[in-house]
Amino acid sequence: MSQKHLVCNGAVCQCKFGSAPDKLKVKQTDFYINENEPGQKAIANTMDIGQPFAANTFGACKITKSACKPAITQWQGFHDKLTMENGGHPLLEDSKAICAVGGSPCVEISFHGQTANVNVSNVEKANDAVLYTLLPVLDIKGEKQLKYLKF
Repeated sequence: MSQKHLVCNGAVCQCKFGSAPDKLKVKQTDFYINENEPGQKAIANTMDIGQPFAANTFGACKITKSACKPAITQWQGFHDKLTMENGGHPLLEDSKAICAVGGSPCVEISFHGQTANVNVSNVEKANDAVLYTLLPVLDIKGEKQLKYLKF
């Protein structure tokens, strides 16, 4: 993969010793990604340690034979060229966390958390032929008047 996504609040993580995924709950609230108005997609970073998950469990643990309660001690495979104000480095979609219980990089990110945020500006800049092909019921008036297309 040539480009890697940054990880944000709500990213889905899974422990290889657990039975269920959990969502990452980012601690810093100063830097956001992929939003017009900051609020939900805070950028995850290497300072998100301890128990930075919404439910704080990955289900049943194969090691302890009880609830899989993560205790993240550090992250590996982060964006080391950028340091955030809290001293952390942004996490990437292939970053892995070391858990005190598993003792290895056993927590992986299965979904980075970013979602498309299409707004009016995106539609205004879009090619009319592409818009019409994707959304043939679209009635575009004014500056974005569609012309009859011949294929």
